[in-house]
Amino acid sequence: MDEFAFIDWIRRQTALEGDRIAVGPGDDCAVMRIGGELLLVTTDQCADGVHFVLDACGGEAAGYKVMARSLSDIAAMAGEPLAAVATVAATRGMAEAQLQAIYRGLRRAGDALGCPVIGGDVAAWDHPLLLTVTMLGKPAGEAPLLRSGAKVGDAVCVTGELGGSLESGRHLNFTPRIAEARELITQADVHAMIDISDGLAADLGHLCRAGGVGAELDAGAIPLSAAARQGHDPLSAALGDGEDYELLFTLTDDDARNLVTNQPLPVPVSRIGRITAADSMTLIGPDGKVVPIDQCGWRHRT
Repeated sequence: MDEFAFIDWIRRQTALEGDRIAVGPGDDCAVMRIGGELLLVTTDQCADGVHFVLDACGGEAAGYKVMARSLSDIAAMAGEPLAAVATVAATRGMAEAQLQAIYRGLRRAGDALGCPVIGGDVAAWDHPLLLTVTMLGKPAGEAPLLRSGAKVGDAVCVTGELGGSLESGRHLNFTPRIAEARELITQADVHAMIDISDGLAADLGHLCRAGGVGAELDAGAIPLSAAARQGHDPLSAALGDGEDYELLFTLTDDDARNLVTNQPLPVPVSRIGRITAADSMTLIGPDGKVVPIDQCGWRHRT
């Protein structure tokens, strides 16, 4: 069973009773109703040897990444981060300086976006370093954006550039698109949104399944990073490398045209395709040939 299949299984076991839970498992954040307000809740973990290599990057980069991943989940819901708690399962005998560096990384990511670390837990064990952040937030608009709102005929857009995150080191030092998401919802009526952590192909698949729709992408419109262009297959890098932490979203053609023409966000916006009624995702290549998109993003094996 891989990561996504396990998450689907968990979702089927979860009975959402009462009126406190507005959004359960399956989106970038859970959403709870607390005292008449909506509260976003998300959690992420990073393991040495999986999400980073501690000996190569150091503790500060590891701490930054795990905090920034949760901030990116808040951004995907067009939310505002409030606070976070963090746990550190440190390898037994880890130097105090390394632990302090992890905390500095957490603080660097959180302080940049007004999200303090307000608590957590520290333990030692005989395994590689494991970091976990649980974050609370609130919608920046009237309601959080979900993955499930894509409509047939919507344009598919992304922020920034895709692919080559590992080669460029961007997977350790990306900027969560909190500000971009806030500006986006003031400029357009966005229907669905997700952050690109598993790769464009996989995350587009998540968005399509949530909305019961399909998608068609234009290969020539996908914005490729410099690192992706230097590789042997730039398009595959953009579709499958993952850890870009850009925003993938859908909206009307008119709103997409306005964004692409006027570029009101701090980073570029590209229109890369459209939402269809088909139960599939396809790619129009440079030669006009239409091929299926393999959902080739990052998949953890359990």
